[in-house]
Amino acid sequence: MKYDIIIVGCGFAGSTLARKFANANKKVLIYEKRNHIGGNMYEEILENGVRVHKYGPHIFHTNNKIVFDFLKKYSDWYFYEHKVLGKINDNLVPIPFNFKSIELLYNQEKAEKIKKKLQEKYPNVKKVSILDLINDSDPTIKKLGEFVYKNVFENYTAKQWNIPISEIDKSVINRVPVILGYDDRYFQDKYQYMPKDGYTKVFENLLNHKNITLELEHNALEDIKIKDNKIYLDNKEYKGIVIYTGEIDELFEYKYGALPYRSLNLVFENYDMNYYQSRAVINYPNEELFTRITEFKYLTNQIIDKKTTILKEYPKTYDYKDKNNLPYYAIINEENLKKYNQYKDLVSKIPNLYLCGRLAEYKYYNMDAVIERALNLYLEIMK
Repeated sequence: MKYDIIIVGCGFAGSTLARKFANANKKVLIYEKRNHIGGNMYEEILENGVRVHKYGPHIFHTNNKIVFDFLKKYSDWYFYEHKVLGKINDNLVPIPFNFKSIELLYNQEKAEKIKKKLQEKYPNVKKVSILDLINDSDPTIKKLGEFVYKNVFENYTAKQWNIPISEIDKSVINRVPVILGYDDRYFQDKYQYMPKDGYTKVFENLLNHKNITLELEHNALEDIKIKDNKIYLDNKEYKGIVIYTGEIDELFEYKYGALPYRSLNLVFENYDMNYYQSRAVINYPNEELFTRITEFKYLTNQIIDKKTTILKEYPKTYDYKDKNNLPYYAIINEENLKKYNQYKDLVSKIPNLYLCGRLAEYKYYNMDAVIERALNLYLEIMK
C-alpha cells in the first residue's frame, strides 16, 4: 500500500496527527518501536486490579477548549482537580505553597503576620513567584521567599536535574508560585479532567480508523534513512510526508553528539490496604532520594478493597546506549539548545520531514500543549 503520511512514534503527537490525516482521507502508517500504543501515556492493569500509568502520573489540564473538545471525541472524561502535598519539616503541606502551608509551618501569630503582609503588598493578586518574594524589600516577605526556595524548590530541583542550583535558569525559578489564598489545587486551568477508561483507551479510539496502519515493535530508523537531504524508505526515495516524534539526535545518528536528558527509575509497590497516603501525589523535596510518591487509585477513580499501588520516582541520568533507559526531560540550557539547533538545521533542508513532540523538538510540552502543537502542524502541512 502507498502511504501519504509516515509517522514515527505513537504518543499524543503522533496519534493526534494520524487521526487528523486519516479523517482527511490520507493513508497513514505509524511506526512504534515499543510493544504498545500511547507512548509515555500508556496505562496497564496490574494483578491487584489497579490501573497504573506505566511511565509516571499524567493529569490532563488545559485552558484550551479546542484541545479538550478534540479529546472528548475519543473518550468520556470525569472532573478531577489535582491536589499535591509536600513533606516539609515532617509536615505535609499543600504544594504550591499557600496560606494553609504557612499556617501549618508557622505559629499562629507569625502566620497571621506573614499573610497580612502578603495581602497588603499584593492586593488582588492570586499568586506570586518565589523570585519576587526573595527580592522583596520587606524582610518578612523576603524570609518567606527564602524559606520556600530552600524547602520546596532547592533540594527538589537538585535531585531532579542533578546540577548545582546556581546553574538553574532564573526563568525556571520564576515559575515556582506561592498562592495568595487557600486555593490548594496544583493547577488552576479551566478544564481539569481524567479519561473515564484510562489513557490507553483514548489512544485505541484515536487510532481506530481504516486509513491508519500501525506497526508496533518496529524501529522506523531501520527502514528510514536520510541521504543528500532526501528520505529513503527501504532504500527507495520516499516523497510523501514523514513526521518524526522521536529523539532528533537518534534520527541523524548522533552526528553532533547525544542531547542530554534526565530519566527516571520508576519503582512500583503494592500494598494490602485501601490507601497508602492521603493524596494522589506527595512530593518529597528534601531528605529522600525519590522526588514524589503517586497513588494511582486517586487518579483512576477505582474502588478496590484493601489493594493499592504506589510509585516512587528516582531521577537519574539518561544514557541512550541503555535501551532500558528512557528520556523524560530535556535539559534546557544554552549549550544543549545550540546542539539541538544544529540538528534542526539538518531538518530544515528536507522539505517533507516535520518534527513534533517533546523529543523531536527538545522541549517540555504538557499534554495539552503537544496536542495543540500536533493540531497546528496538521493545518500547516495541509496548507
